[in-house]
Amino acid sequence: MSELYVGLMSGTSLDGVDGVLVDFSGTTLRVLGYSSAPFSNTLTQELLALNSPGPNELHRAALAANALIRVYAQVVADLLEKSCIHHGQVTAIGAHGQTVRHRPQAFDGIGYTLQLNSPALLAELTGIAVIADFRSRDVAAGGQGAPLVPAFHQAVFGRPGQTVATLNIGGISNLTVLGPDQADDVLGFDCGPGNALMDAWCRQHLGQAFDANGAWAATGQVQRDLLAALLREPYFDQPAPKSTGRDLFNMDWLAGRLEDLAPMAPEDVQATLTELTASVCATSVKRYALESHELIVCGGGAFNGHLMQRLQAHLPLLQVSSSQAHGLPPLEVEAAAFAWLARKTVLRETSSLKKVTGARGARVLGAIYPA
Repeated sequence: MSELYVGLMSGTSLDGVDGVLVDFSGTTLRVLGYSSAPFSNTLTQELLALNSPGPNELHRAALAANALIRVYAQVVADLLEKSCIHHGQVTAIGAHGQTVRHRPQAFDGIGYTLQLNSPALLAELTGIAVIADFRSRDVAAGGQGAPLVPAFHQAVFGRPGQTVATLNIGGISNLTVLGPDQADDVLGFDCGPGNALMDAWCRQHLGQAFDANGAWAATGQVQRDLLAALLREPYFDQPAPKSTGRDLFNMDWLAGRLEDLAPMAPEDVQATLTELTASVCATSVKRYALESHELIVCGGGAFNGHLMQRLQAHLPLLQVSSSQAHGLPPLEVEAAAFAWLARKTVLRETSSLKKVTGARGARVLGAIYPA
């Protein structure tokens, strides 16, 4: 069996798709290629709208899933062309899909998580087997279904005898703590908002998809009354394991905190939202990873220089660094994780961690759609 896998990731930032071609044949994985494709503004807006209740949702969700898959297929084709790899040489694609609802808390004894996806269509368009639906088995076993990447972080960033902290800042931020006893000492959970609120505020006031390098936020002043109101969110005080998403941290949530305060400059709100992300992430590190000497940051947030500076200011005893310095560029980490998860599915090996998600035990994740 080939050891070549493709991993695809489109996260809560809703900016597009990252894809990697990974070779697992050696003692360490090798990324043979990287490609990305942006979402059209129409698709971004529809995916964002589908995070909230609305009319004709089932029909709209099915059409959005098909549109999403065409972007996925474009990224896969580009990866194979760049790498001079035939589709028949790839064992499988790990395709997470686009999360539009994440409610792992129990309803009549069980929660749910919903990702827009059409893995059958992706298999048809690429001629490659597709592994999808990674979260639902963990939720069925009583877990949060998220985060999924800590087991991958353990495999890639773990160091025997050392505590390692890895922070992924996508739309939502999540922290992985790899303890010195790697086999059983892994913790992972969602800290809270990552880029989602900052990006949304930037789109609303500048018409731009994101605040490049945090430059706009750097021109503003943190509003302490607003920051205090945001930090009163009960989620931040919940113990791990826990997970969250746009179901909670969205523009309605922000508007509810702004309405009781005096009007403030948009750049001051952006500065405060950046400080919120830095604060909740740093608090999580202090609570669960004080033994670590370094914080490895991946995801789009690693490119936000102002945010990285604020993280370093909150964590003066740790070195805050990009995953680039550890051999895996920030935008490749989660995509590579889904290639790794897909391989685990094909091999029928467990890839969830009970301590991370709170499930009754480790499970084999994902469903297989043959080529």
